[in-house]
Amino acid sequence: MHKRRKTLALAAAGTSALMALTACSGGGGGEEGEKEVTWVINSLPAAWGAISSAGGSVYVIQMLSGVIPHTGQYQPDATYEYNMDVLAEEPTLVNDNPDEGPFEYSFTLAEDAVWSDGTPMTGEDLRVTMMMSASPDEGYCTTCDSRGTTQADMVDEVEVDGKTATFKLKEGLADPEWRGMFDAHSVAGGFYPAHLAEEQGWDVDDPDQLGEYYTWLHETRPEWSGGPYQIVDGDLENQVVKEPNPEWFGETQPALDRIIMPFNTEESTFVPAFQNGEIHGANPAQYSEDVITQIREMDDATLSVGEGNIWEHIDINVENEWLSDVELRKAVFTAINRDEIASRNFEAGYPDYELKNNHIFGSDSEYYEDHLSDTTQGDGDVEAAKEILEEAGYELEGDTLMLDGEQVGPFRLRSTDTVIRNNSVQLIQAQLAEIGVETTIEMTDDLGTMLGEQDYDIVQFGWSGSPYFASNAEQFWHSESTSNFGGFSDEEIDEYAEASGTASSLDEAAENANAAVEAVVQQAYVLPIVAEPNYFFASDRLVNVEDNLQSSYRATYNIGEWDIAE
Repeated sequence: MHKRRKTLALAAAGTSALMALTACSGGGGGEEGEKEVTWVINSLPAAWGAISSAGGSVYVIQMLSGVIPHTGQYQPDATYEYNMDVLAEEPTLVNDNPDEGPFEYSFTLAEDAVWSDGTPMTGEDLRVTMMMSASPDEGYCTTCDSRGTTQADMVDEVEVDGKTATFKLKEGLADPEWRGMFDAHSVAGGFYPAHLAEEQGWDVDDPDQLGEYYTWLHETRPEWSGGPYQIVDGDLENQVVKEPNPEWFGETQPALDRIIMPFNTEESTFVPAFQNGEIHGANPAQYSEDVITQIREMDDATLSVGEGNIWEHIDINVENEWLSDVELRKAVFTAINRDEIASRNFEAGYPDYELKNNHIFGSDSEYYEDHLSDTTQGDGDVEAAKEILEEAGYELEGDTLMLDGEQVGPFRLRSTDTVIRNNSVQLIQAQLAEIGVETTIEMTDDLGTMLGEQDYDIVQFGWSGSPYFASNAEQFWHSESTSNFGGFSDEEIDEYAEASGTASSLDEAAENANAAVEAVVQQAYVLPIVAEPNYFFASDRLVNVEDNLQSSYRATYNIGEWDIAE
């Protein structure tokens, strides 16, 4: 018998000058004396589900924290912990020897694990989540547009026996990260209820009807929950309100009566709202030196800053008639000065920033290889960029880049409207002007839609990573990936991406992942800038609240354990 996970005990300060963390201080509608916390999510979530390309943002994941059940996750110290509230036992690797049959593993859910309507969680929930996570070519779901299909596409057969689901992979395939299929870092952020499809009149084994259920999950505010909290009110434009799930079966019961999560993109309002007790913390996805400086001066606040799992990068829409030329892309990346961008944004508050020279592995990884230092990409070398252009037949007429008598561009340069990205795109605009490339800056408050509709020429945004890596190349760059927003297609990279995701060992997966990175660099499709420092702040009266830079859930990774000091 495995013990259920114990509560993570963190130190909490005593007296706080911040307004008491109750409904009357948080702007909610609760009764006096109730424990209520208001936690900011710093952008709009684009969907109610996390599987789709539009829903695959940290904002959706954090909005759903405490609602979607999962089988485990990495802790802040980078150790992995199975969720023994949800699992009856640790997942089992049944077979990893290809000479003895297909690669096979199983998950068994806890006997007392139930959804918020009292329906038992079963292996069918895992099977259906896997089917919705797969690509349409697998035949499970006609219209599912999963943002990461590698793991699900490997599955050949699923056997469900009550609380247990056993997965057999296709002949010759292996999954070095199989344990993550339904954990907090998976494409779904956990797993979804299968029984609701039948209640809505859909047959999950009919590909068209499963697609309808998938759409419903992403478009409909969940009244269901498999975690310690459930969403009781809210929308995708303003906020969500969470209250304890009365059917929660975990060892640690929710200590808060209510959690309000407003969506606030105006980082200039964070500090005044925090000082006034209107909000009680946040783990913004974007760095803000101004906010950090002000929070540091407060006596009754917890603040941490560290290299996060979100890495900023510049992507190119290769379906633009001009940017389809790899030589132009190389010149663009050569003209961009990554160090100037990073220094302008982070030098004062986080001087230990490090330029990212590998799209998949950090410099502290055993699999790290530097793929950029031997190139000119990201160096801001204007003369080298001009040489590339000249050799490719481009000409500068005054301050304008021309090809065959026609102006190259202008290009739409886009990002979300944050201080960091505003600084970045303005610098990029000036840097590209040095080689005669004109850009028009356009900001967006809906990153998911902008990317999904390929509504850009050049874009800066961030990918949220995790300690898992085997399927990253597939998600980022495979020609059939819905997260390959810029339309890049290369058979060699597809092969490396597929080989990484289906490798028999992590060493083999890393070798292929690095080969994919090298090929992407040669095609000048994505230019990594830096692993952006992340900051977290919270009232000292909050208990068991800390940042988790290993997870897209960030501080909400253990939301069921949050409390307020008496």
